[in-house]
Amino acid sequence: MKSKTSLAVKLSKLKIFENPSAKDEQYAADSEVAADILWNAFMNNNIKGKIIADFGAGTGILGIGALMLGAKKVFFVEKDANALKICMENIKSVKEFIHGKFELINKDISEFNEEVNIVIENPPFGTKQEHADKVFLEKAFKTAPIIYSIHKTSTKDFVLAISKDAGFEVTRQYNFNMLLKTTMKFHSKKLQRIEVSCFRLQKPF
Repeated sequence: MKSKTSLAVKLSKLKIFENPSAKDEQYAADSEVAADILWNAFMNNNIKGKIIADFGAGTGILGIGALMLGAKKVFFVEKDANALKICMENIKSVKEFIHGKFELINKDISEFNEEVNIVIENPPFGTKQEHADKVFLEKAFKTAPIIYSIHKTSTKDFVLAISKDAGFEVTRQYNFNMLLKTTMKFHSKKLQRIEVSCFRLQKPF
């Protein structure tokens, strides 16, 4: 990809969840937000040539974007088999822009045991399942020295505290007013926005 804009355009054409789970908070990441996060990671030399794990990959927008920016390999880790099926379809739809390797892993993140350079994740916010976001962070801390993790901006203090306890520093915070499309039955608005932040976490060398 030659620019963040061209990446966002490609990501906007990927398929999203057909029957998203409210319990698992399967919200599709906004393509503009995903492109911004990935482009910043790319500019920080955290994408090209790196081995990356996409935790709770869903339909693959973050991991696919990483592959399009030159990742050496991406592990798509997702417990929902139907989501991974869509992820594979999405990968095939942009295969001409992908040169790295990838592996789809239909397991809970707790069963992932590879060591990677970078973890990228858009975990459940923990509004339906308490501490769901904590589980993702704790696994990420054990998996890679650098993490890009998306959370509600209002949970910043929690992210800072758990990162400090794990020996990680928040080196950057990217803030977004993320667009959420109506995907759940209980949504009353066709479009709504939510304040989220992507935290770049790093273990000091």
